[in-house]
Amino acid sequence: MEIVKFDGVHFKYDEAELPWIINDSSVSFAKGSFVAVIGRNGSGKSTFARLINALLKPQEGKIFVDGNDTSDPAFLWEVRRKAGMVFQNPDNQIVCTVVEEDVAFGLENIGIESAKIRKRVTEALETVGLTEFKNAMPHTLSGGQKQRVAIAGLLAMRPECIIFDEATAMLDPIGRQEMLDVVHRLNGEEGLTVILITHHMNEAMDADRVLIFDEGKIVIDGTPREVFSNVEEIREIGLDVPQVVELFYELKKEGIDLPLNINNKSEAVQFICDIIENRETVI
Repeated sequence: MEIVKFDGVHFKYDEAELPWIINDSSVSFAKGSFVAVIGRNGSGKSTFARLINALLKPQEGKIFVDGNDTSDPAFLWEVRRKAGMVFQNPDNQIVCTVVEEDVAFGLENIGIESAKIRKRVTEALETVGLTEFKNAMPHTLSGGQKQRVAIAGLLAMRPECIIFDEATAMLDPIGRQEMLDVVHRLNGEEGLTVILITHHMNEAMDADRVLIFDEGKIVIDGTPREVFSNVEEIREIGLDVPQVVELFYELKKEGIDLPLNINNKSEAVQFICDIIENRETVI
């Protein structure tokens, strides 16, 4: 079943502005999938994310989140409950002075009873690995921990989809990996749909599906193997490819027969080791 569906969507911030920021987009995402969305600055990927969460509404076409029309005010709460967002700057998402209170904030605003709030907050903090920090002040946490607080606040609301709008962009490598570990666990163990907007190509390698945006359109759509084997096309758009793909591409240019649909570093190392072993056997 699909959790998100775009049907002929057009969007621009200024009615007189041309071209469209999102230009005739039609795409759907299955429940439980992990989708990475990449593109240059200004390509439309962050606008795409905000349209899913109904922070923006299309001028043309329709967007549905679990069957709910995002343009219909009657479904606004349901859309945002189903599809939560984690933004780039973790400091802009924290509103309380204690971690536990911040995670409970959304639940209190919709009138959930106290016993259920405590249960949901406890479960959410446990899921993101922050139970020991429940009484901490958010400003004392690292960037990665703050992002996990934001994720916990969403989890307490019981979403079916979480959109990460370049949520690792302001984190150091340790914080980025902490957050990504949580994201993959939520997708793999909890079955949450993940839509990851990112400019880090290596983050996209572990997704089920990769979309590349350019000038408001989805120009490449497929599995990481399928997408990143199009090295020349991706470079023409002005993007890089993951480091391991770049290595194999350059070696292939030097005459070494290597595939470009390598999916991760471990696979690349194994492939190169097999080549070396076979050559030594022949010698």
